[in-house]
Order: sequence, then C-alpha cells, then structure tokens
Amino acid sequence: MTDAPEILRTPELDGELVRQWRELIADDPDGSWFAGPDWVLAWWRTLGAGQRGEVAVWRGPDGRVEAVAPLGRARVRAHHRVPVAVPVLTLLGAGPGAADHCGPAVRPHRRGEVAAWLARQARRSTLWLPSWDSSHEDLLPPGARPVARTACPRLDLAVGPDRLGSRDFRAANRRAHRRLAAAGVTFEWLPPAAAGPALLDELLRLHRLRRQAAAGGVSSFDAGRLPLHRALLETARPDCGPSFQLARHDGELIGVLYGFRWADRFAYYQIGWDQRWAAESLGTALIDAAIRTCAADGVRVFDFLRGDEPYKYRFGAQDRTDTGWLLPRGAGGALLGLKYRLLRAG
Repeated sequence: MTDAPEILRTPELDGELVRQWRELIADDPDGSWFAGPDWVLAWWRTLGAGQRGEVAVWRGPDGRVEAVAPLGRARVRAHHRVPVAVPVLTLLGAGPGAADHCGPAVRPHRRGEVAAWLARQARRSTLWLPSWDSSHEDLLPPGARPVARTACPRLDLAVGPDRLGSRDFRAANRRAHRRLAAAGVTFEWLPPAAAGPALLDELLRLHRLRRQAAAGGVSSFDAGRLPLHRALLETARPDCGPSFQLARHDGELIGVLYGFRWADRFAYYQIGWDQRWAAESLGTALIDAAIRTCAADGVRVFDFLRGDEPYKYRFGAQDRTDTGWLLPRGAGGALLGLKYRLLRAG
C-alpha cells in the first residue's frame, strides 16, 4: 500500500470520517482519548484556533479509514525568559490543554506508511512531539531523540476495586465513606452527554479552592481552558466523552472529578473539592467513588494521566511513560535541543 494520504486542512470533517477515526482509537488497546477526533478537533477549534494544520487520512480499498495523523505548525518558546519562539511541526491537540498519550491512530498494517510520511514531513522542519505514547515509538523518524519523560500512572481495574492498593488504604477509604455518609454527603456519577457547561464553571471554582489551599497554588486549568472543554461537552455521546463524579452536601456541590470515558477506558483529567472537607478525605473518596463506578460499568483501565503524585500509587497505579521527542532542524531546532539539555542538567 503506497497511496498518498488524503490531506484535510480544516477541523470541520465529515461525520463518517469522525466516526471511523473514533473506531480506530477504540479498537486499539493502547488508544488514547487525546489522539481521537473529539479532543483533536475541539482543541483545533479553540486553543489551537488559527493554527495551520492538516489531517492525513489513509483509506483501504473499501474506503474505510485505516490511519489518521493530525499535524500542525506551532511555535515553542526556547526559554520562558527569552522572547524567542521556534517554529515546529507538532501534533494537533498537543501542547496547551495537557494532552497525554499522544500519537496517530493507525491500523497495524499501515504503520510503515505512516512512519515514512512523518519522516518526509520532518525533512525541513523541526519536529516536536510532546507526550508521545510509548506504543508509537516505531513511528518516529530516524534522528528523533527523547528530551522529556513523564510518568502517567494507571490502574488495571480487571482485578476489582476491592483489591487495589494496600489493605490499610482500602480500610481507610471505607472509613472515609462512612464518615461522609454520616455527615450527609452523597455521590453521583454523570456519564457522557449528561452534563451541561455550568458544571465546568463549578469544577473550576472548586479546583481553584483546592489549589489555593495547596502549596504553590498554581494550575494550568483556568478560565482560558474552558472553551475547549465546553466544546468537548457539545460533541459528547452517551458512550463516549466527558464524565463527572460529583459529591454533594445538603444540595451544595462540594466536589467534582472530571475525565473522559471511551471504549473500556477512563482518563481522569481534573478534580476540585471544598477544603472544608479535607479532614474527611473528600478528595480521596471522590477518586475512589469514580474508580468503583468505572469498574462496575466495564472500564478496564483507569488512567490517572501525567504526574507522579503519591496518592495515585496508594491506589495501586503502575507507571506508563510518555516521552517528548525532538528532531531538530536548523538554528531554531538546535536552540530547542540546548533548552532540553540544560533542563536535564539542572
């Protein structure tokens, strides 16, 4: 198979193409929400608005989609104190917005073609692939080198929620749930397509309260990110999209956990909760409730996404590593390479 891919340069894609792209992600055991059309196209319309991009599509003899690779032109700061931005070729949907497990959607028999196409695109441009999933390392062009690694812990829910973490940790969770229930706290799960945009505002409010109480208090999840997530709500379907675990007390929303459900996977993206309930372990109870709901609903993998925070490992999560890959071209590429060498040395 040597046919050139179809190239589309707009986020307004045909509905059948979008559906088949979703199927590629769902059928791949390593498929990622962030590599699918819902995230990529919503990101392109919002945080990536105005960015030049293209979606390469490979089809089989019957016209069915067999691979999709979305690339965009962006600029990456060489240093936060130096106003120099290097032009790069990168993945649409990566960068601002905190996407993990990035990469194309590819049927196994198309991997060689996609790798060759990606190498051709990178001949004259610096290629920057942040948060590249480890299952796609065979697609990287020759000369690409790893410059950043990120731990992304995840849970295998096949063992059952009552066997995750240590015995003492599970007992502490049960006690926390009993205390919260005695205080009148209730939990509710909202599946995809069941939530409205006002819930995102509540999530942001509670997230700010939590971050203000934490050391540092800085988060990239702010009002500037809301257009992306409102767009994700608009394209949600009953079996795929943003989902929420809620906690209420006397009708007041005191906790929100937010993530993405698709196929047999759930990606836990963000959380916010009222710090007045910190002594009752509300945050841990929210996560535990989400894990139990997901397990009961057939979810196989509960992905905590980026970050090696200790609480993730208390639940029994095991690391999967994303890698940032750089293939430098010209002076700008060399400058980015120096940036990451200095970061590693520091």
